[in-house]
Amino acid sequence: MATPALDLIVLHEHPEWQKPLLAALERRGVSFLPFDVTRSAFSNGEPLRARLYFNQASPSAYLRGNTRVDLLVGQLQNGWPPRASAIIGRSQAGGFDMRLRTLLLLLPILAAVQTSSAQQPTAQPPGVGAAATVRSPEVSADRNVTFRIAAPRASAVSVVCECLTLEEAATLERQIAQLGPRSATDPDRVRLTSALQNVRANQGVRALAKDAHGVWSLTLNGVAPDLYEYHFKVDDFEMLDPRNPVVKYNSRPNLIESLLEVPGSAPMFYDVRPVAHGKVDIRLYDSKSAASTRRAWVYTPAGYEKSTTRLPVLYLLHGGDGDETVWTTFGKMNNILDNLIAEKKTAPMIVVTPSAYAYPPTSGVANDRQRADFEKDLLTDLIPFVQASYRVAADKDHRALAGLSMGGGLTLAIGPRHLDVFSRIALFSSGAGNDPATSLKDLAANAKNVNSQMKVFWMGIGTEDPGYAGAKKTSDYLDSVGITHSFKTMPGAHTWIVWRNFLNDVVPQFWGTAPSTN
Repeated sequence: MATPALDLIVLHEHPEWQKPLLAALERRGVSFLPFDVTRSAFSNGEPLRARLYFNQASPSAYLRGNTRVDLLVGQLQNGWPPRASAIIGRSQAGGFDMRLRTLLLLLPILAAVQTSSAQQPTAQPPGVGAAATVRSPEVSADRNVTFRIAAPRASAVSVVCECLTLEEAATLERQIAQLGPRSATDPDRVRLTSALQNVRANQGVRALAKDAHGVWSLTLNGVAPDLYEYHFKVDDFEMLDPRNPVVKYNSRPNLIESLLEVPGSAPMFYDVRPVAHGKVDIRLYDSKSAASTRRAWVYTPAGYEKSTTRLPVLYLLHGGDGDETVWTTFGKMNNILDNLIAEKKTAPMIVVTPSAYAYPPTSGVANDRQRADFEKDLLTDLIPFVQASYRVAADKDHRALAGLSMGGGLTLAIGPRHLDVFSRIALFSSGAGNDPATSLKDLAANAKNVNSQMKVFWMGIGTEDPGYAGAKKTSDYLDSVGITHSFKTMPGAHTWIVWRNFLNDVVPQFWGTAPSTN
């Protein structure tokens, strides 16, 4: 039996859901071949050409978002090529190694996006329409960015990019300012304000144009230097850029995005520069709190091995669905620290980025237990491990805690309530929820002690972040009860663009350039 042209490949790691998935496909007459995950080949021996990996304990297939099997199969039967096949992978070990997640998501394909040269029109000029030669994204020297995707059978294609969010928000803000002192009920002000709120809540979207060879493209002029997340919408489906192997991974596949880097005329604050470089160790430690062996990434500055100085330490937490790797991989934490230290803007320090989940986020453990056991792990397992393994100062004045989003919430829950452990905290894109008066009432009662012992209490959030109102409410409540803190905003949404900037801003405020303790 010859393997049919493969337009969709479904891999699912949870054995309990393999049978429902198979049954759903069989009921709708969709053909499939058994696939041996351990051999990366089909039952007839032919190797797998591309993968779309789903890691979710429910009978749902994730293209990039919560697309149900019914919808997926409906697309197979209506409008997709007649030879489309679905393949369910069975893992003999009952699951994939989680380290494969990134590799499995580098080459997602959909039937509407023809990435096989055999499926391209036969008469094509070189480099046009042929998926093998389509370049995307393409960044010119003057920072013009062109997105491309070969999708000859698609009826509509657009790109969703946070670079467009910032651009659209800035345009609307200028238009609102041009209205002058009109009332809040003025029809134009209401319309523009509503549009601005919508842009802030969603990434910007722009349509691509299709050429005669089925290649869709869009050029954005003069994009500001930075690292941006984006994905394509092909008809009703959202997907990664199949020509771009660089992705922002996460714990859940529906949060994975393609990455666009637009370099500046000079190195950015997060770029590798010709300075002395520290290193990042991957360390395993035993956690009694979580009854497991856990992993943390540990940054040590240049010259650490040759020095006898005890250094301050920052414990830096990721957000929801992240892990211990993301502050280095996407936050560029090590480059930012290298550059700040080289420029003498901050004292040398050690930075520890642990997993902010006590248990895997797919484990089903209740959030309250996740938070409580992470706090135990941090205080009774990780900090003692770091103090035993690295030359760090062991007093609270040389220990800080910071985090983004979920990690910021953990920082607020842990830091001010353990003034004997932490003297500096920073929250990025986070707050105390809709009712800070209730959740922070114990801090309000202890305001005098918090102010005397907390040397840095810093909050920051992007003005386009959906959580802006909650963070501002938290800051206002802290002001009302007399707790000293900083509150900073910058243009941006709930993304790494904001968090990299905040890390660069707040690190020098922790210990300045003063020498560390001996």
